Amino acid sequence: MALQWNNLDQKAVDMAKILAGDAVEKAGSGHPGTPISLAAAAYLLYQRHLRFDPQDSRWLGRDRFVLSAGHASLLQYIQLYLAGQSMELEDLKNFRTFGSYTPGHPEYGHTKGVEITTGPLGSGFAAGVGFAMASRRAHGMLDPQAPLGESPFDYNVYVIAGDGCLQEGISGEASSLAGVQDLGNLIVIWDDNHISIEDDTNVSFQEDVLKRYEAYGWHTQRVDWLSADGSYQEDVNALDEAICVAKAEKTKPSIIALRTIIGWPSPSKQNTGVIHGAKLGAEELKGLKEALGADPEKMFVVDEQVLKHTRENAASRAENAHLDWDKRFAEWKQANPDKNQLLERILAGKLPDEIEAVLPVFPAGQALATRAASGKTISAIGSVMPEYWGGSADLAESNNTVIAGSTSFIPESAQTGKWKGNPYGRILHFGVREHAMSAVMNGIAVDGLTRVFGGTFFVFSDYMRGAVRLSALMNIPVTYVWSHDSIGVGEDGPTHQPVEHLASYRAIPNLAIVRPMDANETAAAWLAILRQRGPVGLILTRQVVPTYEREDMEGAGSDALASAENVAKGAYILADTDGQPDVILMASGSEVQHALTARKELAKEDIAARVVSVPCMEWFKSQDASYREQVLPSAVKARVSIEAGIVDSWRTWVGDNGESIGIDGFGLPGAPGELFEHYGLDSSQVVAAAKRSLARVRS
Repeated sequence: MALQWNNLDQKAVDMAKILAGDAVEKAGSGHPGTPISLAAAAYLLYQRHLRFDPQDSRWLGRDRFVLSAGHASLLQYIQLYLAGQSMELEDLKNFRTFGSYTPGHPEYGHTKGVEITTGPLGSGFAAGVGFAMASRRAHGMLDPQAPLGESPFDYNVYVIAGDGCLQEGISGEASSLAGVQDLGNLIVIWDDNHISIEDDTNVSFQEDVLKRYEAYGWHTQRVDWLSADGSYQEDVNALDEAICVAKAEKTKPSIIALRTIIGWPSPSKQNTGVIHGAKLGAEELKGLKEALGADPEKMFVVDEQVLKHTRENAASRAENAHLDWDKRFAEWKQANPDKNQLLERILAGKLPDEIEAVLPVFPAGQALATRAASGKTISAIGSVMPEYWGGSADLAESNNTVIAGSTSFIPESAQTGKWKGNPYGRILHFGVREHAMSAVMNGIAVDGLTRVFGGTFFVFSDYMRGAVRLSALMNIPVTYVWSHDSIGVGEDGPTHQPVEHLASYRAIPNLAIVRPMDANETAAAWLAILRQRGPVGLILTRQVVPTYEREDMEGAGSDALASAENVAKGAYILADTDGQPDVILMASGSEVQHALTARKELAKEDIAARVVSVPCMEWFKSQDASYREQVLPSAVKARVSIEAGIVDSWRTWVGDNGESIGIDGFGLPGAPGELFEHYGLDSSQVVAAAKRSLARVRS
């Protein structure tokens, strides 16, 4: 069908360009170039292609729009305003101001209609891949009999990306993965304008991008608004045709290279780096308005007839889309009552009733690495929780991130002798792409119908940090399975031994770092994680650690330790004394065993020691003050912590008279036992530190 584009549509595009210039000018800062030059493309998407409801930003049947070039946030805000989705002119006037509904970059959970937080370039692109994967997984979980693309759970993902997004390595990682996955519901419009902050991108960016994407396995198209003779026309018909072709392509992700002039038609700053990230200035803004036939002396002028046209069109499209989707959804519900119960449980944020019953209980006395315990727990959870899925960055057997009995999430053409699967499987293979893995999981988590996890070695979390930070900023339920947690990695040496990482990740707000001491703490940690709604890093050992007897185990003796269920409190009294202790010994992970041994040694010298397991400082901080005082009474000043990493995280808990045993510097090559002995990470050092701390307190 030919594109229906009338005079009011063109006026709406021109008005959008001017509003972008006005908003940045009033704010005094911002990025006007792209919102000006891509106004027609964004308008075409929102008013002709994107399936969404301005009155219901969380409608299950909507498409997803991701502005990967997040600095161009006005591009999206203005389209939301034109469509009537909880955005008014006053919001545009308050762009980038304190407390504004329209911050400088799109923020998930803050502005309705913004699907995910973007800003760091390329992260939105990778999250778009995650959305596309999530849609297909939901289809397989809830409506596997329907042809792909015909289920009420199928949707298209539209991404607008810039040159900077395609230069960042994360987009290349994610694009390669998307090509393997045959994500036909992913459509990227690349704003190919050849300009960045440093002006002409020729100084750093020269490859044939579309050939690169052909090699990735993508469907590629080019739309040139800038002709070879230098003439420029915003040919919305050509772009509309390309989008229609991309929507019809069901087996490959699509990228459309849209050749634009940034800032067009501003008179002197168009096609320069100057217009990318600074206000136009009074004279240039007047020139833009004159070029578009507007009054150069007026700011934030809105043609009410145009606004009525755009909002009525958006409302009419939403109504028609709802009628079609509601009919298909009702038919699905009637045909799939069991699946509908699953959907209702997921949407209510509830776990299966049998989740606790299926968790493994590990027998005392069995030495087991916490990564192995995690793997068994993952499979147990997967047996009753269809929405639970995940994998790793090519480390499945080391991270133990395979759901037993499940198939891989891959096209059938990608199956191997080892990995069998189908487009609706549950085992994710991210490849050696840690950064993209994290950002893809962000998209999956924000989609909301599944719970995702992804693993790698803890030291390689360095590659992921930018996307992990976005998980925390959005406070979304992504679980990072980070194994090989310390110098216990051993002979691989300092390049593979994370020593600063615990402290580093504990510094990120909203991110919970959970380091369980043994197998049963690991199982309990997974249950606590599933009950959380924010991101978690689960830190696991490579080496085996003892599994301890617990008071809630059948036939437990009098020396049994406190229940592992206390993991959810972040820190708890693991082993105690009669009356108030003389000293408190604190530890996480594999070092808790040394605190327990030290307690027994101190008892021989009539020193009463309490051992506190601290699997998660963040969860402990969230407990009320009375519980924290119960675990760590302020009257007990003698304290010792032990952890195989730098000690910065422990200063709050040990106090001025306490001591922290850890690692000051990088690790070394050697067997795990040799390294722990070399760094003094053993019970004898805990005993000595406890005595020194006691002496300081008593003096």
